Amino acid sequence: VQLQASGGGSVQAGGSLRLSCVASGSTFNNYIMGWFRQAPGKEREFVAVISRGGGNTYYADSAKGRFTISRDNAKNTVNLQMNSLTPEDTAVYYCAAESTVWWHIASITTARKYDYWGQGTQVTVSS
Repeated sequence: VQLQASGGGSVQAGGSLRLSCVASGSTFNNYIMGWFRQAPGKEREFVAVISRGGGNTYYADSAKGRFTISRDNAKNTVNLQMNSLTPEDTAVYYCAAESTVWWHIASITTARKYDYWGQGTQVTVSS
């Protein structure tokens, strides 16, 4: 599956952005979809994940209450609505797809478990 992320940009603290990731080349609802981010000099970290049907979601503590992940399987799209952004959210954001059938938190929050990655979209939050 090929993934194309978009929607990044520059905002001031307290602002919002909506990231989108469009998938092609395979059956989208066969994949658990996750969002990760990587700031300069830091490791890639988990942000949010959504199950194949969209009924289950899980968030990093840093994202809870501010970010919302959603998917539209008819449009092969997964979105990440980000509100109340802070400078600490500045990073390149990546969407990723995992073909596992198991909703196992330790696995689906781990970057190396994902099979496919988008190219990343830059989010910059200024204070």
